[in-house]
Amino acid sequence: MSVEAREARQPWILLSPALTAILLLLVVPLIFILVYSFWLRTATGADIAGFHLDNWQEALTDRFYRDILLNTLKISAITTIVCALMGYPAAYFIARARGNKAILLLLLMLPFWISYIIRTMSWINILGVSGALNTFLLWTGVIGEPVQMLYNQTTVILGLVHFLLPFMVLNVFVSLDGIDTNLEDAANSLGATRWESFLQVTLPLSLPGLAAGGLLCFVLAAGTYITPLVLGGPTDAMFANLVFEAIITQLNWPLGSALSLMLLAVLGVLVMIYNRYLGMAQLMKGLG
Repeated sequence: MSVEAREARQPWILLSPALTAILLLLVVPLIFILVYSFWLRTATGADIAGFHLDNWQEALTDRFYRDILLNTLKISAITTIVCALMGYPAAYFIARARGNKAILLLLLMLPFWISYIIRTMSWINILGVSGALNTFLLWTGVIGEPVQMLYNQTTVILGLVHFLLPFMVLNVFVSLDGIDTNLEDAANSLGATRWESFLQVTLPLSLPGLAAGGLLCFVLAAGTYITPLVLGGPTDAMFANLVFEAIITQLNWPLGSALSLMLLAVLGVLVMIYNRYLGMAQLMKGLG
């Protein structure tokens, strides 16, 4: 074997463990799900192998699924916007902190040490009829009887923000921490105020981190089912809840497979559109 051929094979040899893992853990399961989505579940509970379009026809034409999909995208978008508005100031504070940056990052990472389910269910003890907030308001005399604060779309968004905010802060922090502060000093020395230097220097340079955090929060929010299951009401179900209901409760794996692939396809298209107009490459090109 020639030296050129050996050198050409070396990258593939080094990548083979990662490519094998992706093939076995991602590609093969997706193929199984795709094949299973064309099977047909009978009234007796048996699955008929074959190429049937009934599941896809139901998923694509039933208005019930379309409305919940749109509601999922709306909740995910609102959650992403709230995370951006709350996460950017926190990330900026951590990035510009002096002496205690490591401690602040440790505090930011602490929520990841606690189970996501436990963090979500903790809101029941806070916002429930006999929770801490109602107890406090009753004690102070602000309200005369407990207020129902749970099981609505607002609490679903609140739970998602609680879950996803650290992801946004970390992405924005990495972007802000890589900005040379001398650029801000140079803008100030040229007559710009601190607010003007932030708008014209810091904010544009931190947009890639904000875009990455926004994309991550949106995709994770659209794919979650625990938060709406625990904190939402009957009308606040998200699309992942339909997949969970079809597979776990109804044991209708073919329909659940079709629904999961439908959500994957919609998110994939949105990610491509997002990357086309707001992706890091476009942001860096605009800043160049």
